Amino acid sequence: MTDTRGQQPSYETYNGPLPGERPQGQPGGPYHPPQAYGAPAGGTQGGQTGAVRRPRTGARTTPRTRKARLRVAKADPWSVMKVSFLLSIALGICTVVAAAVLWMVMDAMGVFSTVGGTISEATGSNESNGFDLQSFLSLPRVLMFTSVIAVIDVVLMTALATLGAFIYNLSAGFVGGVELTLAEDE
Repeated sequence: MTDTRGQQPSYETYNGPLPGERPQGQPGGPYHPPQAYGAPAGGTQGGQTGAVRRPRTGARTTPRTRKARLRVAKADPWSVMKVSFLLSIALGICTVVAAAVLWMVMDAMGVFSTVGGTISEATGSNESNGFDLQSFLSLPRVLMFTSVIAVIDVVLMTALATLGAFIYNLSAGFVGGVELTLAEDE
């Protein structure tokens, strides 16, 4: 095979700048890469400088909303149990406080004494051994009953949420899970 390129220059005698070096005689300012099209003569075109870009006509002016489609493939039962436990405790505390406030409002309005008097008249027992609604629905008894119900709700809600996470993981293995579309808000 013969070399058809002709005589090649010798690189040992080359004195110019190497790639990445500045040519001799150039100032040490910032590097500006060569432009494909030079600036027009006079530096202006139509009253505009070469550095200012005009927007394209018909360009979109409204911002684009980015969207992402995600799939919930698995719910960790341990984290579901912790979160549901804390939320059910908060709901139990709210239930006890609401029951106490409701009892105080009803007592201030005289509901218990009125209903108790109506029950005494209806049963015809005005003696001391009749049914006393005010002692039966006293605040400590109502709060004790509400606290027991709240504790049972905490245990049931935590267990059901954890069981729901296990069931979701089983069904997501078959059908792929729940798909969500998230959009970026601007």
